[in-house]
Amino acid sequence: MKLGAILAIGAWAGLGQANPSQAQPASSKQVSATIVYLGKRYAEPLPLSLIDPILDDNGIQGARLGHKNNVGTARILGHNYELEEVVVPGDGDVVSEARRLLARGQRFFVADLESDDLIQISSLPSAKDAIIVNIRSSADRLRNEVCRGNLFHVPPSTAMRADALAQYFAWKRWQRLLLLKGTAKGDEKFAAAMRRAAKRFGLQIVEERENKFRAGHRRAEDGHQQIQDRIPRLTQNAPDHDVIVVADTQETFGEYLLFRSSLPRAVAGTHGLVPVAWHAAFEQYGGMQMQSRFQKLAGRKMTERDYFAWLGVRIFGEALMRSGSADPKSIRDYLLSDKFVVAAFKGRGLTFRKWNQQLRQPVLLMAARSLISISPQPGFLHPHHLTDTLGYDEPESGCRFPS
Repeated sequence: MKLGAILAIGAWAGLGQANPSQAQPASSKQVSATIVYLGKRYAEPLPLSLIDPILDDNGIQGARLGHKNNVGTARILGHNYELEEVVVPGDGDVVSEARRLLARGQRFFVADLESDDLIQISSLPSAKDAIIVNIRSSADRLRNEVCRGNLFHVPPSTAMRADALAQYFAWKRWQRLLLLKGTAKGDEKFAAAMRRAAKRFGLQIVEERENKFRAGHRRAEDGHQQIQDRIPRLTQNAPDHDVIVVADTQETFGEYLLFRSSLPRAVAGTHGLVPVAWHAAFEQYGGMQMQSRFQKLAGRKMTERDYFAWLGVRIFGEALMRSGSADPKSIRDYLLSDKFVVAAFKGRGLTFRKWNQQLRQPVLLMAARSLISISPQPGFLHPHHLTDTLGYDEPESGCRFPS
């Protein structure tokens, strides 16, 4: 069997419905490359429940699985790929670490970093010819305001997530929304995205309320009594609504809305029905194969960030294999070309938007243990890509890459 046929079968059967016609390698010449997983241990909210483990390897295990997938095909081609793992402590200087790596000649980064650090690193003069794949931040400003030609985005933007929900509400004819938000910066950003999405898809936010209450000790014996008393008061006497949309990125109250609201209403947003790129309960389009592979490697369930890291490493692997080059400019050109596609267990190959370098993709709408729907929803059309109905389309984009 020819090498191209082997690659085509691998992409089609093992990696989630890639197009076999695009699975031919450009060259079998020797290619060597190092992909750097660059992360930082940020402070994160503790899990609300004892059934959710505290993870110290979130993300990096996905990168390891992606590297394992890459290496299997690379050996057939005679290529050599390495994965270097660099995780900076919470009080460390990740920008200085990036400078050190760039000075060593590293140019391919899978960046598990928040938006401020991504902006600083992608703005470094020495990073101008690097390729930095963002696997953590959904911040709209990275795709619409502070755009960098060396920065590509794997997570759906906040706008894409909000649009995915709004499309489903419109399809269900749930048109009246009660918006509840917390006091964190991320809460306001998600709320802003929902306001935009509601306007975009003909929905009405009947009222917006802010929750400032924090339960004293959520795991204490009387913690549930505080919550059972407080949540109905937060939601009572609201105008008639079909859905409670919650913006609670710090896990302070959103989980407690289910079954405790003043009126029996669906809950969606950061809790309840959630818009995500990946979920431990997702099994469609070969997803069970992916879940099993990850479980075998890491000994736990695959998180959304693990999926982003896996996909970020796979994106580099696809570009290196198909282009037959490890030159950063050649890789960037290939990622933005019509030839690039990466399989991702989503039922279709994924590609990058040229105007903001966001990976276009379907968004899963998940309950705690099952898939509810996948957006884009039926009836939402686009002249080129249906997935471009999610987030900022090219005419709406404020992205202007510096020359």
